[in-house]
Amino acid sequence: MIPETRTFKENASKALKDENLQSALKGMEGGFVFGRLATIEKLPEYDDIRDGAVQIKKHVLENLDVYLETFEANVIKNGGEVHWCQSPEQARQKVLELCRSIDAKTVTKGKSMIGEEMDLNHFLEEHSVEPIETDLGEYIIQLADERPSHIIAPAIHKTKAQVSDLFHEHHKKYGKTERLEDPRELLEEAREILRPKYVTADVGITGANFMIAETGSTVIVTNEGNGDLTQTLAKMHIVLATPEKIAPTLEDASTLLRILARSATGQEYSVYTTFSSGPKRSEDLDGPSSYHVIILDNGRSEMVGSEFEDMLRCIKCGACLMHCPVWSTIGGHAYGWVYPGPMGSVLTPNIVGLEDSCHLPNASTFCGRCQEVCPERIPLPRMLRKHRENAYNAKLGAPIERTGIAVWAFFARHPMLYRFATGLAMKALKLMAGSKGKLRSVPLASGWTGARDLPAPEGQTFMAQYRARKQRRAGGGS
Repeated sequence: MIPETRTFKENASKALKDENLQSALKGMEGGFVFGRLATIEKLPEYDDIRDGAVQIKKHVLENLDVYLETFEANVIKNGGEVHWCQSPEQARQKVLELCRSIDAKTVTKGKSMIGEEMDLNHFLEEHSVEPIETDLGEYIIQLADERPSHIIAPAIHKTKAQVSDLFHEHHKKYGKTERLEDPRELLEEAREILRPKYVTADVGITGANFMIAETGSTVIVTNEGNGDLTQTLAKMHIVLATPEKIAPTLEDASTLLRILARSATGQEYSVYTTFSSGPKRSEDLDGPSSYHVIILDNGRSEMVGSEFEDMLRCIKCGACLMHCPVWSTIGGHAYGWVYPGPMGSVLTPNIVGLEDSCHLPNASTFCGRCQEVCPERIPLPRMLRKHRENAYNAKLGAPIERTGIAVWAFFARHPMLYRFATGLAMKALKLMAGSKGKLRSVPLASGWTGARDLPAPEGQTFMAQYRARKQRRAGGGS
C-alpha cells in the first residue's frame, strides 16, 4: 500500500464524520488508560524499572553494531540464519525466496508491524503465496483489506456490527451462513476457521518484540497463543525485526517486558511470552525445521546519532496513542501509513521522508501526555517540534501556514508589540462574543469553530497576569 500521509488533513476530516469510527473510538475510552494506571500503581518500583529500561535502550543504541553482531553469531550457533535488508523491497524478496525454497503455498502470520511496513501480505498474494493473519485483530482487518489503526489493537476502529458483517460475508465459503452478533460466538467461529490453517501452513512468520544478543533468541508477546502455533507447527519460521529491538541479555529483556505489558494493555505480563532460539533440535518433538531472522533497516541506521535517535528506544507499546487527544479523535488510519499517533508522527517522516509527511508533526496539541506515559521517556514533543522546524526550513506545507508562522514569529521577536497585539485581540474577541461569552466562528480559526464554540477570553493576558503576580511578590503580597 502506498503511504497516504500527504492527505492527512482530508483523512482526518473524513474520520471526524465517520459515525462508525467515532462510535468505536468512544467505546474504548478509558479502558486502556485506566488499566495501565491501575497496574502501574500496584508496582511501587515502576519508575525505577522504567529508568532502568531507558538506560538499557540508550546503552544498546550506543553499542548497536556490537550487539547485532553478537546476536547474529548466536543465531548461527543455534542453527538459524540472519538476513540483513536495507529496504522493504529487499526484505519482501528475501521472504519470497525463503518461501520458494520449500515450495510454500500458505503462510500463517503472527502480528508484525514490520510485515505491515513491508506491505508483505499483498506482495505474497501477488506471487501465489497465501498469507493468513492469525491474530484476531489482524485477521479482521485482513478481511477488510485495511491497515492496523493501532499498534497493539489493530481493529479497534471496528464496531461489533462491522466485524459481524465481515465474518458473515467472508465465512460463507466455510459453510458459515448464520450471521453472529455475540462477541464470544464470533471469536469461536474465527478460531474454528483458523485452527486447521496452522497445521497445513508451510511457513510461519512472526514479528519480534525483542532480540536477545546473549542467546540469539527472539521474543514475542501475545494474548491469544497464535504466535506459538504460528512458529512451532510450520516447516519454517521467519522472524521480522528491526535493528533497535536488540536487548543485550535475558535479564535486560525481562526488565523491558515488565514495562511493556503494563504500558500496552494494563497487564502485568501478556498471557504468552515466547522465546525462540533456532530450529527444532533432534530431541525436540515440535518446532520448525529452519529458522530465519530478517532484520530490516529502512532508514533506522540514519537515525542513530541524529536528533531523532531517542525514537529508536520505542518498544511499540502504543501508550502514546491511547493517551493522545488527536489519535483518540481521528483514529489511526487518518495518519496514512503504518505507524499512527505521536510515535508515528515522529517515526514516519524518518522513513518515508518529511516531504511526504510534513502534516503529521502538526497533529499534536503538545499537551505532553505522550512523553509522560511513555515507558522509555521518549521526548516526543521535542522531536515533533524539530520536524516542524525542519519542514518550515525546507519550505514544506501550505503557503498560508508558512505565512501565519512568519507573522507570529515577527510579533514574538518584538515583545512589546506582541503584548499589545494579544491585548487588542482579547478585547476584540470579548466584543465579538458579547453577552453569550462564546463565538461560533472566528476568522482564520475555522478548524476550531467548525466543531466547537470558542470561549471568549476572560481576565488579562498571561503576560499581564505574570507581571502583576511578580509585582505582588516583590511587594510582599501573596
